Amino acid sequence: MNDRIINVLMVGVGGQGIITASDILSRAALYSGYDVKKSEIHGMSQRGGAVFSHVRFGGTVYSPVIPLGEADVLLSFEMMETLRWIDYVNQKSGKVIVVDLKIKPSTVDEYPDWVEDEIKKLPVDKVFLPEGLLKNSSGGVKFVNVAILGYISKFLPLKDEAWETAIVETVPAAFREENLRAFSAGKNLKI
Repeated sequence: MNDRIINVLMVGVGGQGIITASDILSRAALYSGYDVKKSEIHGMSQRGGAVFSHVRFGGTVYSPVIPLGEADVLLSFEMMETLRWIDYVNQKSGKVIVVDLKIKPSTVDEYPDWVEDEIKKLPVDKVFLPEGLLKNSSGGVKFVNVAILGYISKFLPLKDEAWETAIVETVPAAFREENLRAFSAGKNLKI
């Protein structure tokens, strides 16, 4: 096993399943044999506020917080949040995965029309995931977060069986099969 620390930053707004997704990722990393640390903030999330979770795994991880400029993956569940957190991405080797979802903050009248253009200008490797495609392929909006994990699983050195065990242990029993299907659908996305 490599001792290198892998840093994944998940960002979005309340109600998108970011905390559940980061719990699944953390468990999958642990079950793949890595030391794992996680930190999350979800204070005003029930009112559409910002939610973020740092997940770090590798040989030995001392801090749960990703330093500026060291995120290997920025997984953004909402477009504007991408711009808020871009300084955390490793500009040489980081990957930005953006769900093309726009959720208007309660403090503005209209969603800024320049956000997508600004993301496209960023000098980093980036992928836009169509929210509608994720929703349709995963079985509904409740499973989009796990479909996104399926997509990023292609870029992380975690075992398939570790992902499956993590999903089964994290999600409610009544929704396990739907979440496993959503993960598989995300993993099979060709974008």
